Amino acid sequence: MYAFEIKEIPGRGRAMVSTKSLNTDDIIFEEEPFVSCQFSWNAAYGYAACDHCMRPLETITENIRRLANQPGLEVPLTEYDPTAQWLKQFTSCSKCRVRYCSEECRIEALKRYHRIACLGSYRNDNSHPINKLNEIWKKMHYPPETGTIQLLVRLLAMYQESNNKKEFLENLQSFQSLVINKEQRIYHKMLGENFERQMEQLYVAFCEAFQGEEFSMFTTPEAFKALMGLMGTNSQGIATSVLAEWVKKVTELPLPETDKNKLDEYIDDIYHKVGEFAGEFLNNEGSGLYLLQSKINHSCLPNAQVTFPYSNDIVVLKALQPIQVGEEICISYLDEGQLERSRHSRQKILKENYIFVCECFKCQREANDPDETSEEEYDDDEMDMDAAEDNGMNN
Repeated sequence: MYAFEIKEIPGRGRAMVSTKSLNTDDIIFEEEPFVSCQFSWNAAYGYAACDHCMRPLETITENIRRLANQPGLEVPLTEYDPTAQWLKQFTSCSKCRVRYCSEECRIEALKRYHRIACLGSYRNDNSHPINKLNEIWKKMHYPPETGTIQLLVRLLAMYQESNNKKEFLENLQSFQSLVINKEQRIYHKMLGENFERQMEQLYVAFCEAFQGEEFSMFTTPEAFKALMGLMGTNSQGIATSVLAEWVKKVTELPLPETDKNKLDEYIDDIYHKVGEFAGEFLNNEGSGLYLLQSKINHSCLPNAQVTFPYSNDIVVLKALQPIQVGEEICISYLDEGQLERSRHSRQKILKENYIFVCECFKCQREANDPDETSEEEYDDDEMDMDAAEDNGMNN
Protein backbone atom coordinates (compact mmCIF):
# COMPACT_ATOMS: atom_id res chain seq x y z
CA MET A 1 0.00 0.00 0.00
CA TYR A 2 1.51 3.30 -1.10
CA ALA A 3 1.76 6.27 1.26
CA PHE A 4 0.60 8.70 -1.45
CA GLU A 5 -1.95 9.28 -4.16
CA ILE A 6 -1.75 10.92 -7.59
CA LYS A 7 -4.28 13.74 -7.91
CA GLU A 8 -4.93 17.02 -9.71
CA ILE A 9 -4.01 20.19 -7.80
CA PRO A 10 -5.29 23.53 -9.14
CA GLY A 11 -2.38 25.47 -10.59
CA ARG A 12 -0.02 22.50 -10.18
CA GLY A 13 -1.63 19.90 -12.42
CA ARG A 14 -0.93 16.25 -11.69
CA ALA A 15 0.81 15.79 -8.36
CA MET A 16 1.88 13.21 -5.79
CA VAL A 17 0.28 13.88 -2.40
CA SER A 18 1.09 12.12 0.88
CA THR A 19 -1.71 10.05 2.44
CA LYS A 20 0.15 9.42 5.69
CA SER A 21 2.73 11.18 7.83
CA LEU A 22 6.31 10.54 6.76
CA ASN A 23 9.51 11.01 8.73
CA THR A 24 12.92 12.11 7.47
CA ASP A 25 14.64 9.26 5.55
CA ASP A 26 11.42 7.25 5.21
CA ILE A 27 11.29 5.32 1.93
CA ILE A 28 8.22 6.53 0.03
CA PHE A 29 8.49 3.98 -2.79
CA GLU A 30 10.87 1.90 -4.89
CA GLU A 31 10.38 1.55 -8.63
CA GLU A 32 11.92 -0.20 -11.61
CA PRO A 33 11.98 1.86 -14.81
CA PHE A 34 9.48 1.50 -17.62
CA VAL A 35 12.62 1.73 -19.77
CA SER A 36 16.21 2.81 -19.15
CA CYS A 37 19.42 3.10 -21.15
CA GLN A 38 23.03 4.17 -20.72
CA PHE A 39 23.99 7.50 -22.28
CA SER A 40 25.55 7.25 -25.75
CA TRP A 41 28.84 9.04 -25.00
CA ASN A 42 29.14 7.36 -21.60
CA ALA A 43 29.01 3.95 -23.29
CA ALA A 44 31.33 5.06 -26.10
CA TYR A 45 34.00 6.14 -23.59
CA GLY A 46 34.11 2.69 -22.02
CA TYR A 47 32.06 3.13 -18.87
CA ALA A 48 31.16 -0.53 -18.43
CA ALA A 49 27.60 -1.11 -17.27
CA CYS A 50 24.98 -3.84 -17.56
CA ASP A 51 23.07 -3.14 -20.77
CA HIS A 52 19.78 -3.68 -18.95
CA CYS A 53 20.04 -2.37 -15.36
CA MET A 54 23.27 -0.28 -15.54
CA ARG A 55 24.99 -2.13 -12.70
CA PRO A 56 28.78 -1.51 -12.95
CA LEU A 57 30.71 -4.28 -14.71
CA GLU A 58 34.21 -3.23 -13.62
CA THR A 59 36.08 -4.33 -10.52
CA ILE A 60 37.20 -1.51 -8.26
CA THR A 61 40.78 -1.96 -9.51
CA GLU A 62 39.72 -1.82 -13.17
CA ASN A 63 37.55 1.19 -12.50
CA ILE A 64 40.16 3.26 -10.67
CA ARG A 65 42.91 2.40 -13.16
CA ARG A 66 40.72 3.45 -16.09
CA LEU A 67 39.46 6.65 -14.48
CA ALA A 68 42.97 7.68 -13.42
CA ASN A 69 44.56 6.40 -16.66
CA GLN A 70 47.18 4.56 -14.57
CA PRO A 71 47.23 0.83 -15.45
CA GLY A 72 49.63 -0.08 -12.62
CA LEU A 73 47.76 1.66 -9.80
CA GLU A 74 47.43 -0.52 -6.69
CA VAL A 75 44.13 -0.61 -4.79
CA PRO A 76 43.89 -1.76 -1.15
CA LEU A 77 41.01 -3.59 0.52
CA THR A 78 39.83 -5.21 -2.70
CA GLU A 79 38.00 -7.78 -0.60
CA TYR A 80 35.36 -5.05 -0.23
CA ASP A 81 34.98 -4.67 -3.99
CA PRO A 82 31.20 -4.23 -4.61
CA THR A 83 31.48 -5.94 -7.99
CA ALA A 84 33.09 -9.13 -6.61
CA GLN A 85 29.80 -10.80 -5.77
CA TRP A 86 28.57 -10.35 -9.34
CA LEU A 87 31.67 -11.36 -11.33
CA LYS A 88 30.69 -15.02 -11.80
CA GLN A 89 27.24 -13.99 -13.00
CA PHE A 90 28.38 -11.67 -15.79
CA THR A 91 27.15 -12.74 -19.20
CA SER A 92 26.54 -11.33 -22.68
CA CYS A 93 24.31 -11.58 -25.74
CA SER A 94 25.66 -14.34 -27.97
CA LYS A 95 24.86 -12.29 -31.10
CA CYS A 96 25.86 -8.67 -30.44
CA ARG A 97 28.03 -9.27 -27.34
CA VAL A 98 26.48 -6.51 -25.22
CA ARG A 99 27.13 -7.37 -21.58
CA TYR A 100 24.85 -8.03 -18.63
CA CYS A 101 25.44 -8.35 -14.91
CA SER A 102 23.42 -11.56 -14.71
CA GLU A 103 21.47 -14.12 -16.68
CA GLU A 104 18.33 -12.64 -15.12
CA CYS A 105 19.04 -9.27 -16.74
CA ARG A 106 19.87 -10.87 -20.09
CA ILE A 107 16.61 -12.80 -20.16
CA GLU A 108 14.56 -9.81 -19.03
CA ALA A 109 16.13 -7.63 -21.73
CA LEU A 110 15.53 -10.30 -24.36
CA LYS A 111 11.91 -10.66 -23.31
CA ARG A 112 11.17 -6.93 -23.24
CA TYR A 113 13.15 -5.43 -26.16
CA HIS A 114 16.53 -6.95 -27.03
CA ARG A 115 15.23 -9.61 -29.42
CA ILE A 116 14.13 -6.68 -31.61
CA ALA A 117 16.87 -4.17 -30.76
CA CYS A 118 19.84 -6.56 -31.04
CA LEU A 119 22.15 -5.44 -33.87
CA GLY A 120 24.05 -8.74 -34.00
CA SER A 121 27.17 -8.50 -36.15
CA TYR A 122 26.18 -4.93 -37.14
CA ARG A 123 26.73 -3.58 -33.63
CA ASN A 124 29.94 -1.77 -34.67
CA ASP A 125 28.86 -1.09 -38.26
CA ASN A 126 28.50 2.68 -38.63
CA SER A 127 26.31 2.26 -41.71
CA HIS A 128 23.54 0.52 -39.77
CA PRO A 129 20.49 2.86 -39.46
CA ILE A 130 20.42 2.62 -35.63
CA ASN A 131 24.13 3.46 -35.39
CA LYS A 132 23.72 6.35 -37.84
CA LEU A 133 20.85 7.66 -35.70
CA ASN A 134 22.98 7.40 -32.56
CA GLU A 135 25.91 9.23 -34.18
CA ILE A 136 23.68 12.14 -35.22
CA TRP A 137 22.38 12.29 -31.65
CA LYS A 138 25.90 12.31 -30.22
CA LYS A 139 26.82 15.29 -32.40
CA MET A 140 23.83 17.12 -30.93
CA HIS A 141 24.51 16.18 -27.31
CA TYR A 142 28.10 16.26 -26.12
CA PRO A 143 28.87 15.50 -22.44
CA PRO A 144 27.59 16.29 -19.90
CA GLU A 145 24.65 14.28 -21.22
CA THR A 146 21.00 14.56 -20.21
CA GLY A 147 19.43 11.99 -22.53
CA THR A 148 19.99 9.51 -25.32
CA ILE A 149 18.11 8.66 -28.53
CA GLN A 150 18.75 5.02 -27.64
CA LEU A 151 15.99 5.35 -25.05
CA LEU A 152 13.52 5.85 -27.92
CA VAL A 153 15.08 2.98 -29.87
CA ARG A 154 14.47 0.75 -26.88
CA LEU A 155 10.93 2.07 -26.45
CA LEU A 156 9.96 1.23 -30.02
CA ALA A 157 11.50 -2.23 -29.68
CA MET A 158 9.40 -2.69 -26.53
CA TYR A 159 6.29 -1.64 -28.44
CA GLN A 160 6.96 -4.16 -31.21
CA GLU A 161 7.65 -6.90 -28.65
CA SER A 162 4.63 -6.09 -26.49
CA ASN A 163 1.75 -8.57 -26.32
CA ASN A 164 -0.56 -5.84 -25.04
CA LYS A 165 0.02 -2.81 -27.23
CA LYS A 166 -3.03 -0.99 -25.86
CA GLU A 167 -1.61 -1.11 -22.34
CA PHE A 168 1.85 -0.15 -23.59
CA LEU A 169 0.48 2.93 -25.36
CA GLU A 170 -1.57 3.90 -22.29
CA ASN A 171 1.59 3.78 -20.17
CA LEU A 172 3.46 5.80 -22.78
CA GLN A 173 0.69 8.39 -22.92
CA SER A 174 0.76 8.76 -19.13
CA PHE A 175 4.06 10.65 -19.52
CA GLN A 176 3.99 14.34 -20.35
CA SER A 177 5.12 14.68 -23.96
CA LEU A 178 4.91 18.40 -24.72
CA VAL A 179 7.75 20.46 -26.14
CA ILE A 180 5.64 23.64 -26.15
CA ASN A 181 3.81 25.19 -23.19
CA LYS A 182 1.25 27.22 -25.14
CA GLU A 183 -0.29 28.77 -22.04
CA GLN A 184 3.00 30.28 -20.89
CA ARG A 185 4.56 30.46 -24.37
CA ILE A 186 7.60 28.43 -23.40
CA TYR A 187 9.48 26.27 -25.91
CA HIS A 188 11.81 23.39 -25.11
CA LYS A 189 15.41 24.23 -25.99
CA MET A 190 15.45 21.42 -28.59
CA LEU A 191 13.22 23.67 -30.73
CA GLY A 192 15.77 26.49 -30.68
CA GLU A 193 17.72 27.66 -33.71
CA ASN A 194 20.86 25.84 -32.55
CA PHE A 195 19.10 22.50 -32.89
CA GLU A 196 16.81 23.13 -35.87
CA ARG A 197 19.00 21.62 -38.57
CA GLN A 198 20.14 18.75 -36.38
CA MET A 199 16.57 17.93 -35.36
CA GLU A 200 15.68 17.61 -39.05
CA GLN A 201 18.65 15.26 -39.57
CA LEU A 202 17.67 13.28 -36.49
CA TYR A 203 14.07 12.93 -37.68
CA VAL A 204 15.15 11.68 -41.12
CA ALA A 205 17.52 9.14 -39.53
CA PHE A 206 14.79 8.07 -37.09
CA CYS A 207 12.39 7.38 -39.96
CA GLU A 208 15.07 5.43 -41.82
CA ALA A 209 15.68 3.28 -38.74
CA PHE A 210 11.97 2.54 -38.22
CA GLN A 211 10.45 2.08 -41.66
CA GLY A 212 7.97 -0.72 -40.94
CA GLU A 213 4.22 -0.18 -40.97
CA GLU A 214 4.08 -1.14 -37.29
CA PHE A 215 6.07 2.02 -36.48
CA SER A 216 4.06 4.43 -38.66
CA MET A 217 2.25 5.99 -35.68
CA PHE A 218 5.65 7.05 -34.26
CA THR A 219 7.26 8.42 -37.43
CA THR A 220 5.06 11.40 -38.27
CA PRO A 221 6.70 14.76 -37.50
CA GLU A 222 4.19 15.39 -34.69
CA ALA A 223 4.69 11.95 -33.14
CA PHE A 224 8.48 12.25 -33.29
CA LYS A 225 8.34 15.66 -31.63
CA ALA A 226 6.08 14.20 -28.93
CA LEU A 227 8.53 11.35 -28.31
CA MET A 228 11.38 13.82 -28.01
CA GLY A 229 9.31 15.89 -25.60
CA LEU A 230 8.43 12.80 -23.60
CA MET A 231 12.10 11.94 -23.23
CA GLY A 232 13.22 15.50 -22.58
CA THR A 233 10.70 16.36 -19.87
CA ASN A 234 10.26 12.98 -18.13
CA SER A 235 13.56 11.12 -18.14
CA GLN A 236 15.29 10.68 -14.80
CA GLY A 237 19.08 10.66 -14.72
CA ILE A 238 20.70 7.45 -13.44
CA ALA A 239 24.24 7.15 -12.08
CA THR A 240 26.01 4.04 -10.80
CA SER A 241 29.59 3.89 -9.52
CA VAL A 242 31.71 1.04 -8.21
CA LEU A 243 34.18 3.64 -6.86
CA ALA A 244 31.52 5.43 -4.80
CA GLU A 245 30.20 2.10 -3.46
CA TRP A 246 33.71 0.91 -2.53
CA VAL A 247 34.54 4.20 -0.79
CA LYS A 248 31.32 3.97 1.20
CA LYS A 249 32.12 0.41 2.28
CA VAL A 250 35.74 0.92 3.32
CA THR A 251 35.18 4.23 5.13
CA GLU A 252 32.65 2.49 7.37
CA LEU A 253 35.20 -0.16 8.46
CA PRO A 254 36.20 -0.12 12.17
CA LEU A 255 39.89 0.48 11.44
CA PRO A 256 42.56 1.68 13.89
CA GLU A 257 43.01 5.47 13.74
CA THR A 258 46.39 5.21 11.97
CA ASP A 259 45.00 2.90 9.27
CA LYS A 260 41.93 5.05 8.89
CA ASN A 261 44.06 8.14 8.29
CA LYS A 262 46.13 6.28 5.68
CA LEU A 263 42.94 5.13 3.95
CA ASP A 264 41.56 8.67 3.93
CA GLU A 265 44.80 9.93 2.39
CA TYR A 266 44.67 7.18 -0.24
CA ILE A 267 41.04 7.99 -1.14
CA ASP A 268 41.86 11.71 -1.40
CA ASP A 269 44.81 10.87 -3.65
CA ILE A 270 42.66 8.60 -5.84
CA TYR A 271 40.01 11.27 -6.32
CA HIS A 272 42.77 13.74 -7.19
CA LYS A 273 44.26 11.38 -9.81
CA VAL A 274 40.83 10.50 -11.20
CA GLY A 275 39.85 14.16 -11.32
CA GLU A 276 42.96 15.08 -13.29
CA PHE A 277 42.13 12.58 -16.06
CA ALA A 278 38.37 11.92 -16.01
CA GLY A 279 37.28 15.24 -14.50
CA GLU A 280 33.69 15.14 -13.25
CA PHE A 281 32.78 12.06 -15.30
CA LEU A 282 33.20 9.33 -12.67
CA ASN A 283 29.98 7.35 -13.06
CA ASN A 284 28.14 5.05 -15.40
CA GLU A 285 25.40 7.44 -16.50
CA GLY A 286 22.09 7.05 -18.28
CA SER A 287 18.43 7.88 -17.99
CA GLY A 288 15.12 6.15 -17.53
CA LEU A 289 11.39 6.69 -17.68
CA TYR A 290 9.55 5.86 -14.46
CA LEU A 291 5.76 5.65 -14.30
CA LEU A 292 5.54 6.83 -10.67
CA GLN A 293 8.59 9.09 -10.41
CA SER A 294 7.48 11.05 -13.48
CA LYS A 295 4.32 12.13 -11.63
CA ILE A 296 6.29 14.09 -9.00
CA ASN A 297 6.46 17.85 -9.41
CA HIS A 298 9.51 20.04 -8.90
CA SER A 299 10.32 22.41 -6.07
CA CYS A 300 13.50 24.39 -5.45
CA LEU A 301 12.89 23.42 -1.79
CA PRO A 302 12.20 19.69 -2.24
CA ASN A 303 10.90 17.51 0.59
CA ALA A 304 11.93 14.25 -1.09
CA GLN A 305 14.92 12.94 -3.02
CA VAL A 306 15.47 10.38 -5.76
CA THR A 307 18.25 7.89 -4.87
CA PHE A 308 19.81 4.79 -6.45
CA PRO A 309 21.08 2.76 -3.47
CA TYR A 310 21.33 -0.61 -5.24
CA SER A 311 23.91 0.33 -7.89
CA ASN A 312 21.38 -0.23 -10.66
CA ASP A 313 18.41 1.57 -12.23
CA ILE A 314 15.93 0.93 -9.40
CA VAL A 315 14.87 4.30 -8.04
CA VAL A 316 14.16 4.80 -4.33
CA LEU A 317 12.31 7.95 -3.23
CA LYS A 318 13.22 9.09 0.29
CA ALA A 319 11.79 11.85 2.46
CA LEU A 320 14.24 14.69 3.13
CA GLN A 321 12.13 16.04 5.99
CA PRO A 322 8.87 15.25 7.80
CA ILE A 323 5.93 15.28 5.35
CA GLN A 324 2.37 15.71 6.60
CA VAL A 325 -0.82 14.05 5.34
CA GLY A 326 -2.16 16.04 2.39
CA GLU A 327 1.21 17.67 1.66
CA GLU A 328 2.52 17.49 -1.90
CA ILE A 329 5.64 15.38 -2.33
CA CYS A 330 8.19 17.28 -4.43
CA ILE A 331 11.68 16.58 -5.73
CA SER A 332 14.17 18.86 -7.42
CA TYR A 333 14.67 18.52 -11.16
CA LEU A 334 17.91 20.47 -10.67
CA ASP A 335 21.15 19.14 -9.24
CA GLU A 336 22.65 20.52 -6.02
CA GLY A 337 24.82 23.05 -7.83
CA GLN A 338 21.92 24.35 -9.95
CA LEU A 339 19.73 24.70 -6.85
CA GLU A 340 22.24 27.17 -5.42
CA ARG A 341 22.04 29.43 -8.45
CA SER A 342 19.99 32.61 -8.68
CA ARG A 343 16.23 32.45 -9.23
CA HIS A 344 16.74 33.77 -12.77
CA SER A 345 19.22 30.97 -13.56
CA ARG A 346 17.03 28.24 -12.05
CA GLN A 347 14.00 29.48 -13.96
CA LYS A 348 15.96 29.54 -17.22
CA ILE A 349 17.07 25.90 -16.84
CA LEU A 350 13.56 24.75 -15.90
CA LYS A 351 11.92 26.61 -18.80
CA GLU A 352 14.41 25.31 -21.37
CA ASN A 353 14.31 21.69 -20.20
CA TYR A 354 10.90 21.21 -18.58
CA ILE A 355 8.85 24.04 -20.16
CA PHE A 356 7.31 25.50 -17.01
CA VAL A 357 7.80 28.47 -14.71
CA CYS A 358 8.53 27.40 -11.15
CA GLU A 359 6.34 29.08 -8.54
CA CYS A 360 7.60 27.24 -5.46
CA PHE A 361 8.02 29.00 -2.12
CA LYS A 362 11.71 29.71 -2.76
CA CYS A 363 11.04 31.24 -6.18
CA GLN A 364 8.19 33.37 -4.82
CA ARG A 365 10.40 34.52 -1.93
CA GLU A 366 13.07 35.60 -4.43
CA ALA A 367 10.61 37.07 -6.94
CA ASN A 368 11.93 40.61 -6.42
CA ASP A 369 15.57 39.61 -6.85
CA PRO A 370 17.26 41.16 -9.91
CA ASP A 371 17.15 39.03 -13.08
CA GLU A 372 20.85 38.26 -12.98
CA THR A 373 22.47 35.16 -14.40
CA SER A 374 24.64 33.16 -12.00
CA GLU A 375 28.35 33.21 -12.80
CA GLU A 376 28.32 29.41 -13.21
CA GLU A 377 25.53 29.60 -15.76
CA TYR A 378 27.36 32.29 -17.71
CA ASP A 379 30.31 29.91 -17.98
CA ASP A 380 27.97 27.07 -19.07
CA ASP A 381 26.35 29.28 -21.71
CA GLU A 382 29.79 30.18 -23.08
CA MET A 383 30.64 26.48 -23.33
CA ASP A 384 27.28 25.72 -25.01
CA MET A 385 27.84 28.49 -27.56
CA ASP A 386 31.35 27.23 -28.30
CA ALA A 387 30.02 23.68 -28.73
CA ALA A 388 27.24 24.91 -31.02
CA GLU A 389 29.75 26.86 -33.13
CA ASP A 390 32.07 23.83 -33.34
CA ASN A 391 29.09 21.68 -34.28
CA GLY A 392 28.11 24.09 -37.01
CA MET A 393 31.60 24.00 -38.49
CA ASN A 394 31.57 20.19 -38.46
CA ASN A 395 28.27 19.87 -40.31
